[in-house]
Parts: sequence; structure tokens; C-alpha cells
Amino acid sequence: MPSEGRCWETLQALRSSDKGRLCYDRDWLLRGEDVLQECMSLPKLSSYSGWVVDHILPHIQKNAPPSETSASSVSTSALNQPSSVPRSPLRNPAFLPVSSATSNGTKEKHESPHTEPVVLQSPRGMKVEGCIRMYELVHRMKGAEGLRQWQEEQEKKVRALSEMASEQLKRFDERKELKHHKEFQDLREVMEKSSREALGQQEKLKAEHRHRAKILNLKLREAEQQRLRQEEQERLRREEGQARLRGLYALQEEVLHLSQQLDASDQRGDLLQVDLSAFRTRGNQLCSLVSGIIRSTSENGFPTAEDQAAAEGALQEMRDLLSNLHQEIGRACEEKRRRDEEEARIKQQESEMQQRPEAHKESPTPNQGPGAKPNRDLQVKVQDSTMQWYQQLQEASSQCVLAFEGLSSSKDSQAKKIKMDLQKAATIPVSQISTIAGSKLKEIFDKIHSLLSGKPVQSGGRSVSVTLNPQGLDFVQYKLAEKFVKQGEEEVASHHEAAFPIAVVASGIWELHPRVGALILAHLHKKCPYSVPFYPAFKEGMALEDYQRMLGYQVKDSKVEQQDNFLKRMSGMIRLYAAIIQLRWPYGNRQETHPHGLNHGWRWLAQILNMEPLSDVTATLLFDFLEVCGNALMKQYQLQFWKMILLIKEDYFPRIEAITSSGQMGSFIRLKQFLEKCLQHREIPVPKGFLTSSFWRS
Repeated sequence: MPSEGRCWETLQALRSSDKGRLCYDRDWLLRGEDVLQECMSLPKLSSYSGWVVDHILPHIQKNAPPSETSASSVSTSALNQPSSVPRSPLRNPAFLPVSSATSNGTKEKHESPHTEPVVLQSPRGMKVEGCIRMYELVHRMKGAEGLRQWQEEQEKKVRALSEMASEQLKRFDERKELKHHKEFQDLREVMEKSSREALGQQEKLKAEHRHRAKILNLKLREAEQQRLRQEEQERLRREEGQARLRGLYALQEEVLHLSQQLDASDQRGDLLQVDLSAFRTRGNQLCSLVSGIIRSTSENGFPTAEDQAAAEGALQEMRDLLSNLHQEIGRACEEKRRRDEEEARIKQQESEMQQRPEAHKESPTPNQGPGAKPNRDLQVKVQDSTMQWYQQLQEASSQCVLAFEGLSSSKDSQAKKIKMDLQKAATIPVSQISTIAGSKLKEIFDKIHSLLSGKPVQSGGRSVSVTLNPQGLDFVQYKLAEKFVKQGEEEVASHHEAAFPIAVVASGIWELHPRVGALILAHLHKKCPYSVPFYPAFKEGMALEDYQRMLGYQVKDSKVEQQDNFLKRMSGMIRLYAAIIQLRWPYGNRQETHPHGLNHGWRWLAQILNMEPLSDVTATLLFDFLEVCGNALMKQYQLQFWKMILLIKEDYFPRIEAITSSGQMGSFIRLKQFLEKCLQHREIPVPKGFLTSSFWRS
């Protein structure tokens, strides 16, 4: 701005004025000098004027412009005059240092193109001015020299330090290189040492490996030889066992064939009016003995020499028994022929005596035998009425299967879906029966009853009814009966208490739907023929596996199930049957009789005691039946029941013990201890899990 420029020009003008160039001494009062002395004295040149003229003025003349040079020359010419002297060099810009003169020279040139002459100062001022200039010059020279010397010293120090640092760096590099070299040497020595040790260890391991390999090869050869010997021995043992097993099967087949001959001879004995039941009983015992040997061998592997010897002994005894039977039949035939001849002779004599005119008293008839009561042996075959009942039930089951054959064999997807839904609706509720609350059991019963009554029920989120297919009712009845028996075979066999809730539902359904009860009996008799009771006989030409299936065994891939599993399944089904005959559905009609009550249990117990016992089977089934149903039979038949228990203890126990081997005495001992305890306390305990009134209130 213009105003700022004028301010600077004003300041510069004030600086260039006389007052602005005056030099003030601040300490003049302290020195006590007379201030006005110089004003009173005449001006004179200082002793330093010559030095000023020689050193300063030429320098000014060199740097000053031509106009100033002419002026300075005029001033120089007038030095000798006392009235006109140049200005003090301290305040004159010409006497400033070169840098300041240079920086301010341009402005001064414009401001004052001509240097104005001034009056020379006093000699003291000139002296002071000269001293100042000399001091400044000397100080500047000393400073320059000192600076130069300091710079040289610093350069020397820097060079020395640089050389020392370079030497130290070299030494450091040398030490570092030496250290690296030493470390490398140590590392190489360690590696060489480790390598030598590793090689030595490797050689040692190789030697040990070769030694162990030799030992292992020897052991492997020995093991291989041992394995080959064992395989050979196992092969020989297997071949010998298979040969023995085939021999046992042949012995069993021959024993069964001889048993059939005994049965045929028994018919001849009936015609001859000779009691041959002892031969038949012993023959059945021998058949059971051989069958037990084969079952035990099938569980344990192959038969031993003792098993084969026992079977051969049984076969020989069977042969001797048949021979004795033939001899007995021969003697009976001879005796019958003799009796016939005697009767014919007596009749002839009587006719002759009647023809005579005189009458003679009849001579007394000879004694034809002792007056002892004939020995009554137990039977093997089931009674005809029971067998007829069994066959009727099986025939009814077969007819039911034929009735829904179209539904079961249909290829139609809709029919298959209906069949699957009906099967689930019939079997799932039975699977849900357990020792649950009575209210839940009633829901299951109502659902099954509704399904059998043709009402729709919910199953798997869908509505299902037997009316969806004409054969639906037959299919549901058959599958329901089959499921009840399967629950006894599986659930009751594992949990004995489950027999009662399953049985009470089955009894209630039986009462409302009698055909379901008949199908339950048919399934039960087919899977457990001992519930009839019925001992299937071996027929000539029948496969052994088929015969074992008829006895109730499960045969899969020509392998017969183990005896323990077989007895467990039979026990579960007998327990279910014993629970059914004594339980009734509590919400049914009490005025009607039980569709299959305790009288059938009494019949079963009486018939099984009139038949020859089977090893391990009869004792197991008797124990399970009496444990579940004994208390109800005791209350129903009272004294007659205890008579039957005494009969079992005194007459039937010896027969069971006679045919039971030492390894199968567990079931016999359990039955014996149970009956002895009951006789001791004169009471059959209530079975565990029996449904009480509190169960139905829950």
C-alpha cells in the first residue's frame, strides 16, 4: 500500500539524518569527562587519521560511485583545512562492512546521489573511531584465524575420528568374520561329530535290525509252522467233528426210525392187549437224550468222543429195547395163542358136558394173573380231543390268511399303502403296552377296539379304518393276534412284569372279538407247541431242520438257535398265556364268563403232567406257569390244586430228574425249590407285577 511505502521512506530518512547518525556513549558520566571540552577546543586531527586515510578512504573510494569519488577527493583535499572533514566512519554507510554497504547501497544511491561533506570530528572522536575500526579489524582477523584454526582442528578431529571409526569398523568386521569363522568351524565340527555318531548309531541299528530280523524270521517261520500245524490239527478236528456230527445225525435218524417202529409195535401191543408203554417211554427218553446231545453240540461246536459214545450207547439201547419189544410181542403172541387154544378147549369141554345127560358141576376157572393193579405209564402223544382242537385252530388261522391274500399280495400302490397303514394301526398300540398307568392302557384298548369295530382311528397322522378294503378286517385281526404273541415272545421274555398289562388288553379284546382270541391261540400253539401241550413227533422222510422248527426252535441258515434263547422265548409265551387265562378287562361285562379262563389252565397242567417230561423244557415251563398262574389256581381249586402239587413233587420230579443231564439241572432245581417253598408256607405267592386296583385308579 502507498502509505506503508511512505512509512519506510520516513524511517530511512530519519536514519540518514545527522541525529540518526550520532553515536552516544552511555558511560560518559561515569568517566567524569568534561562533556563540553570538545566543543570548546579547536578541532584537530587524531594520530590515527593517517591510518584512516591509508586504510579506510581508499576502500570507500573503490566502492563509491564517481560522484562520490569526486566528492571524497574534494574532501581529501580539504583535510588540511580545519573547517571541513568527512563524516564519522561509524555512522557513514561507506564505512560499514561490505555486506551491509552492499545491501543498503542501492537505497542510498537513490536517496542521496551525492555525499554531503561534513565537518570532521574532534581528535578524540577520530581516535575512538580509529580504535574501533582497528579493534573490529583485528577481532575480525582473529575471529577468521580462530575460525580457520577451529575448522582445521575439527577437520583433523573428523579425519581422526573417521580413520579411527574406519579402523574400528575393520577390527569389528575382522572380529565378526573371525567369530563367524569360529562358529562355522564349531558347527562343522559338531555336525561332523553328529554325523559320525549318527553313522555309528545307524550302523549299530543296522546290526541290531539284522539281528532282530533274523530272530523275527526265525519266529515267523516257527509261527508259520505252528499255524500250519494248528490249521492241520483244526482241519483234522473239524473233519473229525463233522464226521462225528454226521454220525450223530445218522444215529438220531436211526433212533427216530426205531422210535417209529416202537410206535408201530405199540399198536400191535394194543391188539394183543399187552401193556408196552414202558418200552415206548424209554424210547422217548432215548430220543430226547440224543436230541439233547445234538443241541448241546450245535451250541458248543462239534461233538466230542464222549457225546458220540453216549449217542451210540443210546442207539444200542434203543436197538436192544426194540429187540426186547419184539421178544415181548412174540411172547404175547404165544401167550395169546395159548390162551385162545385154552379157551377153545374149555368151550369144547363145556359143549361136551352140556351134551351129556348127566350134569356135572363146572370146574372153577383157572387164575389168569395176579390181582395187582396194572402199572399205568405216562403217555407221549396228546389226547385226541386236544389234538383236534389244535388242528381246528391252525385251520382257522390258515383260512384267515387266505381271506386277505388278495390284500397282502396286491401290487397296487394304493392297496399297499392301505395294508401298511392298517398294519401300523394294529401293531403300534400293542407295542406301546407296558407297565403304564391304567388310563393310558384304556386309551390303547379303546383304540384297538375302535379299529376292530370298523371305526376310523388316527395312525401316523392319517385316518385309518378296516372299511377301506373288504379284506381289511381279516388282515387286522391276524396281525393283531400275531403281534400279541410276538410281544410275549420278546417283551415278556425280557421283562416278566409286562405279561399282565399285555394279557389284560388281549383278554378284553378276546372277549369282544372272539376270532382274535382264536387267532392268538393259533399263533401261540404254532410258535410254542408246548402251550397245547403237544410234542411233535418226527416223521420218516422229514428234514431235521423242519422237525426242529416244529419243536419251536428258530433255524436260520441251517443254524439252530441256542438252548438258552429258545427257553427264554418259550418262557415268555407261557407266561403271557398264564396271565391271559386269569385276567379280565375291568371295564367289560362281568356277567359273562371268561372266554378262555382258569379251567383251560387246569386242563393244560393236568395234560402236561400226564405226558412224559422233556429235558430242560418241562421244568422251565412248569415253573413259569405256576409262578404266574399258581396263585389264581390255588384260589380256584384249593385242595385239588395242592394234591396236584404233591403229585408233581412225589411222582413227576423223579421222572424229570431221570432225563435231565448234569448241565441242565438249573431249571429243575429252580422248580423244585419253588414248590418246596410253596408247600412249606402252604401258599403260592402273588406274581410280581400283578395288576391291582390301584393300577387302574392311576
